Amino acid sequence: MFSIKRISAVMCAGALALSLGACSSSNSKETAGSAKKEEGTGYPTKTITVVAPSGAGGGWDLTARSFSKVLSETKLVSQPLTVENKPGGGGAVFMAEYATQQVANNDMLFVNSPPIIINNLKKEGNSPYGYKNTTPLAQLTKDFGAIVVKADSPFKDLKSVLEEVKKDPTKLTFAGGSAPGSMDHLISILPAYKYGVDPTKIKYVSYDGGGEAITALLGGNADVIGTDASSVKEFFKAGKVRVLAVTSSERLAGEYKDVPTAKEQGVDAEFTIWRGVFGPEKMSNEAKTYWEKSIDKLVNTPEWKKEVETQGWELEYKNSADFKKFLEEQDQQVQQLLKALGMQK
Repeated sequence: MFSIKRISAVMCAGALALSLGACSSSNSKETAGSAKKEEGTGYPTKTITVVAPSGAGGGWDLTARSFSKVLSETKLVSQPLTVENKPGGGGAVFMAEYATQQVANNDMLFVNSPPIIINNLKKEGNSPYGYKNTTPLAQLTKDFGAIVVKADSPFKDLKSVLEEVKKDPTKLTFAGGSAPGSMDHLISILPAYKYGVDPTKIKYVSYDGGGEAITALLGGNADVIGTDASSVKEFFKAGKVRVLAVTSSERLAGEYKDVPTAKEQGVDAEFTIWRGVFGPEKMSNEAKTYWEKSIDKLVNTPEWKKEVETQGWELEYKNSADFKKFLEEQDQQVQQLLKALGMQK
């Protein structure tokens, strides 16, 4: 899920793969023979598992299910696809397993977003594994952060929350579906940081996934949550929550058309959440090529475009090569951001 745009002049502007290249032999005859052998395996031959490294209901879960559903409906993938939730540590627990035990499992993919970079670079709860321990396959979409309260909350706009936090940073409980120093945490505290509040003093409680964070908010265990806008859309439509601000550069369409941006309210914090699909670090050339071609076809189908619109995302596709370059840039920018917040390792 890390693209952050113009968060502040102090913090570094910018939008917050390891891609395995095709092995080449020194002999064209050997290369041809190797290719023929790989083609003969007929990948995929088994059920494909797509992992959402969080609980149900959050952005990763929704992305994994939409991705799998449309691939099946369009028959772009010949084998069945199943989605598994593997929560823990804002994705860090699954990454530890994937990078060590599933390092060559061509039949297990997963979705992620900025946390795959943040978790690897942050000081607290640091993960030794990141995107360099995977084969990035494609960026699929982009989403935006949202600052959310219960529908009956006394807070009517972003400024009222920030004024309260400025008086006493510990008075309100912020929550999110990722660990301290990770994406939801940054979404929660960046407006306050920009408003002149020490982000290290803000009380933040982490949950395994956006769904659990929303449950905590509705149950009165949190005053405010920072999350991705798409995760709370149904609760917003049902009148259960109030979205105080979104972190896009302009107002969003559809359900959120009347929700002001943070910038409109005098808080120049823009935060874009990318989401992509990854394979194992030692994915075979055949499997990598298969997924590159399948995903390229997927993003151009009317079914996928409709699904993206239904979920409230924006289509932003990058193929494997472009995704690799993008992640390398993100790695540098996230380091600078965490340093500005005093959260880098």
